[in-house]
Amino acid sequence: MAILSNVSFSRSNISLKPSLSSLPNSPSSRPHCLIRCSQEGKEVVSPLAWSLGEEVSKRSLLALVSASLFVVDPALAFKGGGPYGQGVTRGQDLSGKDFSGQTLIRQDFKTSILRQANFKGAKLLGASFFDADLTGADLSETDLRGADFSLANVTKVNLTNANLEGATATGNTSFKGSNITGADFTDVPLRDDQREYLCKIADGVNATTGNATRDTLLCN
Repeated sequence: MAILSNVSFSRSNISLKPSLSSLPNSPSSRPHCLIRCSQEGKEVVSPLAWSLGEEVSKRSLLALVSASLFVVDPALAFKGGGPYGQGVTRGQDLSGKDFSGQTLIRQDFKTSILRQANFKGAKLLGASFFDADLTGADLSETDLRGADFSLANVTKVNLTNANLEGATATGNTSFKGSNITGADFTDVPLRDDQREYLCKIADGVNATTGNATRDTLLCN
């Protein structure tokens, strides 16, 4: 304790960092030298300018890399699902397109416009027509087992001899004006009003399953 009492510290006498002005050739020793300076008759770039340039370059590179991670090819964003039909069919205007006889298992047609499109005889097992507009389309003789027609507009559609076994038709799905002769609706969940409407026009026997349309709709 006696030794410490004889020692005193003065903040005013201690300098933790050297003054920039004391450094040789420092930017502060030359007033107004921020970007380019004259040194021994030559024009040189100041250390401050180098430092700023490196920082800007780093930030620009980081921004470019980050942006590239979020850029997605629009075609890939709407790629059709399934191992067969790989064309872009989701969210597209495909009015009048000819898909007749094609194998389009689990194909994604969500939210697409498919007015008057021709699907006659196509294999559409598990395909999605969620919120799609199928007005006037030809779905005759198609295999639509497990297809999704939730919220779809299926008005004035030709469903002659179509097999819709296990398909989904929830929400505001409408079949008004459609031809369902020979269509198989086995295990298709329908609203009471839709079932009542379809039973009024149901007729025929499905050529593939041998089931009568009225029986598959559980009509009285």
